[in-house]
Amino acid sequence: MSYFRSPVSFLRLAGGYIREEELIGQLIGIIDQLDVNELGMKYKFEEEVKRYNKFQRNVLGMSAAGNSAKDVDLKTYAKYLLKEGSVIEKRELLSCMKSRLVIRNKILALEASTV
Repeated sequence: MSYFRSPVSFLRLAGGYIREEELIGQLIGIIDQLDVNELGMKYKFEEEVKRYNKFQRNVLGMSAAGNSAKDVDLKTYAKYLLKEGSVIEKRELLSCMKSRLVIRNKILALEASTV
């Protein structure tokens, strides 16, 4: 399958067009089924928590004592990145995923494993 990204955030697929927002919504819906590279995600998440805590201390003058990376699930963080992250953050997240995704008839699904 070939695809391209146009200025209006469309993906061109063999079965027609699908909006990027719709594709992200479908991915968020199946994120709990995905096998995410825990080490790659964990490092990125820990760095983000450090950055947030530094922002709280330096800009807002708040103590960040209660914020711990252990309190948040990595898959919840992945969903947040898909909703609110930059294009680069989304790309990094997708590169950490081990599961293969397929799009058929404008529906995103996990590829059936052949064991």
